Amino acid sequence: MFNADSKIYIAGHTGLLGSALLSVLESKGYKNLLTRTHAELDLTDKVQTEAFFKAKKLEYVFLCAGKVGGIISNKTRPADFLHQNLVIQDNVFEAANAYEVNNLIFYGSSCTYPKLCEQPMSEKQWLTGALEETSMGYAAAKIAGIIACRAYNTQYNKNCFIGVIPNSIYGENDNFDLENSHVFSALIRRFHEAQKAGNSEITLWGTGQPRREFIFSKDVADASIFLMLNAEKLENKPYNLGTGVDYSIKELAKKIANVTHFKGEIKWDTSKPDGTPQKLLDSSKLLALGWKPSVKFEDGLKATYHWFKQHYD
Repeated sequence: MFNADSKIYIAGHTGLLGSALLSVLESKGYKNLLTRTHAELDLTDKVQTEAFFKAKKLEYVFLCAGKVGGIISNKTRPADFLHQNLVIQDNVFEAANAYEVNNLIFYGSSCTYPKLCEQPMSEKQWLTGALEETSMGYAAAKIAGIIACRAYNTQYNKNCFIGVIPNSIYGENDNFDLENSHVFSALIRRFHEAQKAGNSEITLWGTGQPRREFIFSKDVADASIFLMLNAEKLENKPYNLGTGVDYSIKELAKKIANVTHFKGEIKWDTSKPDGTPQKLLDSSKLLALGWKPSVKFEDGLKATYHWFKQHYD
């Protein structure tokens, strides 16, 4: 039973989601939390991974570790995203199965849905069409991870592995590197720097028309704990995790301009790609179990920008 004394491993605890999980678990009184940096444990190394799981006798695992990035890095280094994520997933799944972890949560991505998918995207529409080209390597690895959850559960007749598909996560401890970050954090940095420099205008990629759904990292962490607590009620299928609200990139840009106090003109370079037109998840299956998000978008945005300003240098 998942409780305050359970031995819990957070893989990838220094990242956006992993750090939120660590913070929320600690705030809820969970005491036996295990973390390892990449230098301490290389999850791409099968021998190291198996030895760690064997020695620590882990009960619950949140698999947040992996290679993530924005549209530029996904487009230019698809093999890296495919290979590194596949290796980590395979090593962790094999070790978790071999050493009888009670439950493991694997995090997929909304980019595993078809590019031209009916909105909002329900779990029934998963794998029903072609993927967005620019994120195909990353998406393929995440698809393999979600399939692995079902495959291990089926073959070994247990409901151990839980596949979750969150939409775009944002929050404290995000990656704000312009080459490797997602649109939310990249825009925060762009607007912050433009405001600091006193620029009269800023030019952003695309038309600004695509729509995206964003969920605060601590809401994802809270939902993850809820799923662990209710693991026996879950089907052997992935669960969407979102807020049910999306924004156009133009709307997002205006909100970020407001919170960063940027007063200049926002221009759009329509020669640059837009990506998938819309990514809004239908999370009704998870909501029906009794969980719901609690962080308002504006509050999450302010908290993220406050964290960014404290750590920017």
